[in-house]
Amino acid sequence: MPRPRLEDLEDSGLEADSAELLVVCAWLVAGELGIDEPTLNAARRRAMFVLAAGGDPHRELNHQSVAAERLAGELDTAARRRALATALDALAREAQGLPAVSETIATLRADPELAWRSLALALLADEYYI
Repeated sequence: MPRPRLEDLEDSGLEADSAELLVVCAWLVAGELGIDEPTLNAARRRAMFVLAAGGDPHRELNHQSVAAERLAGELDTAARRRALATALDALAREAQGLPAVSETIATLRADPELAWRSLALALLADEYYI
């Protein structure tokens, strides 16, 4: 992760540990997990169906969204969780000196379940907001 992007994120005004910053930090490392596109696209499509079946498909997504929970469960493997932890460790080193970003990454590293759910929400948002 290039340092200037992390500095821009720090300067964005997002509060440390805000839902938005948790999701963005998880999104920054999503490419490090080795989830192939066909697997990811199929899982996202099924999660979007869950979202649509629950009513308004344009309602706000959050960490408790059933669709995010579905995607998190479907993509969950021990290897991917290890890859996420490793990627967050590397991101933490790169973010040193950036208080809000560093604190948020530390929160994700300390709570693997929150990190995994934030990643799923980031991957779902990629599909949802396009």
